[in-house]
Amino acid sequence: MRIVFDARHLRDFGVGTYIRNLLRGLSMLDSQNQYLLVTGTQDASQLSGFGPNFKTVIYQGRDTDRLDPIRFGWFVRGLHADLSHIPYSAVPWMMPKPYIVTVHDVSRLLYDQPPGWRSHLRRYRFRHGLLRASAIITVSGATKGDLEGLVDVPPEKMRLIYNAPDPRFFEHGPPMDARAAGPDMASYERKRILERYQITFPYLVYAGTIRPQKNIPRLVEAFAVLRGELEQHPVYKDIRLVIIGDEISRYPSVRRAVVQTRMDAFVRFLGFVPFDTLRVFYEAAEAFVFPSLYEGFGLPPLEAMACGTPVVASNVSSLPEVVGEAAVTVNPENVFDIARGLRDVLLDTDLRVRLRRAGLEQAAKFSWERTAREVLTVYGTTIR
Repeated sequence: MRIVFDARHLRDFGVGTYIRNLLRGLSMLDSQNQYLLVTGTQDASQLSGFGPNFKTVIYQGRDTDRLDPIRFGWFVRGLHADLSHIPYSAVPWMMPKPYIVTVHDVSRLLYDQPPGWRSHLRRYRFRHGLLRASAIITVSGATKGDLEGLVDVPPEKMRLIYNAPDPRFFEHGPPMDARAAGPDMASYERKRILERYQITFPYLVYAGTIRPQKNIPRLVEAFAVLRGELEQHPVYKDIRLVIIGDEISRYPSVRRAVVQTRMDAFVRFLGFVPFDTLRVFYEAAEAFVFPSLYEGFGLPPLEAMACGTPVVASNVSSLPEVVGEAAVTVNPENVFDIARGLRDVLLDTDLRVRLRRAGLEQAAKFSWERTAREVLTVYGTTIR
């Protein structure tokens, strides 16, 4: 088969992880099919080394341009593929058949667009692209149910294939830019990275975007409650909250929550950080907290689990499906329940030990090799 793979969102926080790891898995399993990886000039170097049957094709357009949904479809037609894979749900209008779509969530329908004609157009394009697809890959049972309920996608068209953490999160050695040598190298490098960010205190960590459904204002409020309860604790009286993701300037509601709770001195916003730095922040945290109101899958809790970090996560959407019994789950709409979950993880030593062990086992259940193998099966059955 001659397969077009849309890799234009290689840099995105969640979809980019999916693209990079799925392509790596496909390259390990498939030396027969020819893959045409469509991307922009700036990302072409990141798509090298997959094998002789993987070829990068440069697309000069930008998907933020108004006419790009039409232009990209015509561009793909010119590649004369047997099959195309769009690894996110915004399918171009003129996309040639047959094609497969991976749907990670429906958050844009639920949260990102106020009511109006733009919202109706987005929903129409979303549904139109899915109904024309030969197959739809959903990354969780929750997302599959959302598609059935919200946009009436036939269940027989959908295939459930789970995501997985980046395999590098399971590697607990020193970062690639390590400057030290010897048996203490890993701990030395961890300390060096934390000091670079002036982290010298116990902390909780959140990683991900700061979009409305991520529930960061309530997380800040819950953290304020927690600090009040632990203000006399010998270890955790100085605990901080570290938020890794988007710049806070884009989200005034988060800034208001920090100011109103008087947590300015205790909440740190770091923006996006390099992979090795993120892994260190996971490993050194007292706990990872993820109080999201909605997730199509939810990779960050599994990433933290792979790093041996106790996890507190929401009990809604896909998250119970992903974290299983390996996390403390909380009601994301209840500030005091979020604070309760964090307090339990911090103060119950036996619980922390159990969560570390169970988290490693839970994260290991998800594998990009298995994901790639199942995606290859979908490719094969679609063409037949």
